[in-house]
Amino acid sequence: MTVMMTSEMGAQQASPALARSLESRCARPRRLVIKIGTSTLTDESGKLDSRFFLELASQVAQLIAEGCEVLVVSSGAIIAGLEAFGLPPSRPGDIPTLQAAAALGQVELSRHYAAAFEPLGIKTAQVLLTRGDIANRESYLYARDTLQRLFEMGAVTVINENDTIAVDEIRFGDNDTLAAQVAILVKADLVILLSDIEGLYTADPRIDEDAQLIREIGAFTEEIVQAAGVAASGKGSGGMVTKLEAARLLMAAGIPMVICEGSRHGVVAEVVSGTNVGTRFEGGHAAHGKARKLWRALSGAVTGSVVVDDGAVKALRDRGGSLLPVGIVRVDGSFERGAVVDIRAQSGFLIGRGIIRYSAEALTSVAGMTSGALSSKDLPGASTKYEAIHRDEMVVF
Repeated sequence: MTVMMTSEMGAQQASPALARSLESRCARPRRLVIKIGTSTLTDESGKLDSRFFLELASQVAQLIAEGCEVLVVSSGAIIAGLEAFGLPPSRPGDIPTLQAAAALGQVELSRHYAAAFEPLGIKTAQVLLTRGDIANRESYLYARDTLQRLFEMGAVTVINENDTIAVDEIRFGDNDTLAAQVAILVKADLVILLSDIEGLYTADPRIDEDAQLIREIGAFTEEIVQAAGVAASGKGSGGMVTKLEAARLLMAAGIPMVICEGSRHGVVAEVVSGTNVGTRFEGGHAAHGKARKLWRALSGAVTGSVVVDDGAVKALRDRGGSLLPVGIVRVDGSFERGAVVDIRAQSGFLIGRGIIRYSAEALTSVAGMTSGALSSKDLPGASTKYEAIHRDEMVVF
């Protein structure tokens, strides 16, 4: 993420990202995705906060009047269901109770959104997704067309993960990642993550009084990743780590993202107008903008990783090449050909993601081998004797 921030860490990196930031802020975003965390839409007692919904609706209605299209990715279904059942607001430990709360809570959540938007003359729609819906090309395109039509009809669509049926294999796991995937799906101009914290800091501000807010991020560094903490509220399933993961996906797609404090009055309108609020992640990798390439590399659940040497890192980042077995030093996880895997440097830093053309077993047997050595090797677990991940099926962060 290049950082123009209030800390010394970011002062070392600034100008290109700042220039891109100023450019992107001059062009007012038209299509927005707003993600709302559970801690943002609940009050201190853990119940849905009607005042928040009214405040959000007022801001969104004004944006729509100004020509914007708005889609909301909303957490809160489980907490709403627990409230309706008269249960404590702590997340249930057993799956049936969790899914039952989600089933009832979706109704309650939809009711709160409808009650806030209807007096303003705006219809609300609800769409529930799983990762399987995104990973399947046909359902992905149907979802895209449905959301496009809802935009055209002037509705505000509220999206959530379908917790009533999702299992680990098809779960997004957090709504930050869901928001990023939806933004890529609808080709959004901006994503706003409303959180219970002002943005990303150089350290955890709850325990380090010297922590400074990072204002601008244009490229990921290991220092920035280390600055992310864990979920603080206990009410949701996300945290700063998942927000950084969402930022990775969006930056690869060329879509800017802002993390900001959701309880701040008028914060959505401020972000859209270009006010310097929270932490802004610039969408700097326009080269990854091909829709099908993004879908192939980013839609599936990650099932393993490959660790590559410094030469491979340079080839992927600087020359846009494919990943060859010769640059791989280690294979982690068990996966089959066609799975989505992370690409990591030897330090563990995530540099990319893509569709692997070898099974884990086959790739382990050829890791470090040159193309010449591979030419005579029988590889039943591979679709090619050369590329491990082709550049057309890879996104470099």
